[in-house]
Amino acid sequence: MYNTSNMDFQLKYITPDIKLSCYEDKLFKTEVIFYHHMLVWFISGETKIIQSDENYIFKKGDIFLIPRNQLATIINYPKDGLPHKSVVMHLSTDRLREFYVKLNVKPKTAVTQKIRSFNKHPLLESCLASLIPYFDMQGTFPEDIASLKITEAISILRTIDKDIDNVFANFEEPNKIDLVDFMEKNFMFNMSLEKFGYLTGRSFTTFKRDFRKAFNTTPQRWLTQKRLELAHYQLSEKQKHPVDVYLEVGFENLSHFSYIFKKHFGYTPSSLLVNY
Repeated sequence: MYNTSNMDFQLKYITPDIKLSCYEDKLFKTEVIFYHHMLVWFISGETKIIQSDENYIFKKGDIFLIPRNQLATIINYPKDGLPHKSVVMHLSTDRLREFYVKLNVKPKTAVTQKIRSFNKHPLLESCLASLIPYFDMQGTFPEDIASLKITEAISILRTIDKDIDNVFANFEEPNKIDLVDFMEKNFMFNMSLEKFGYLTGRSFTTFKRDFRKAFNTTPQRWLTQKRLELAHYQLSEKQKHPVDVYLEVGFENLSHFSYIFKKHFGYTPSSLLVNY
């Protein structure tokens, strides 16, 4: 059993691949790359997932799958007086290789890796809900039971989603892709440059070299500029409030965002609001 906790956040593992997370604070925001497929079931709370081409909102009872090697901003909120609480199952590449080794499956490589929602599917809900009692167990969780639960989840997903083999049985790593196109679509994610490099199929050194060649500036300067431009558009054209903008465009806190914004444009974010 692996557990971490503080006053506002608790994370309980029954195995390295199965965890229960609980957020008590107003919100929790992070940018992540999903190196493994993640199957998530919400017990309570609400989550907003922001990707380059689409935003998602998931609520109590929702079940969804996030494919691996995806870049996203995740904002978790408590809701209706209840904490943000979810069961998460990692479907690792090693586990899936083991599952598919005896199956004659040839996945299509061109399948779009989008988040897949399964609503409140009774089979998946039953599978994931059956894990809850194990989080209160003392001692080591039996690996054979954990393996059976993960295999059960994979089997259910294959039954209810006929296209899932094209996702699960594709074990390719990111290839070197067009750097300019990728960065223009994903600049709002507050990730390390090493992770940006990984997702474009480059080492950190090669990423920095190719970036300067493409944009004639450093990655950090370019990212700050792009994020401020997006924030300015959201504030002036969409009339969103600064508190609703700074997280979505890649800044860590509101005061830092306001300071950088004023330094760059010469006026505060709030001054762009018509009713300010």
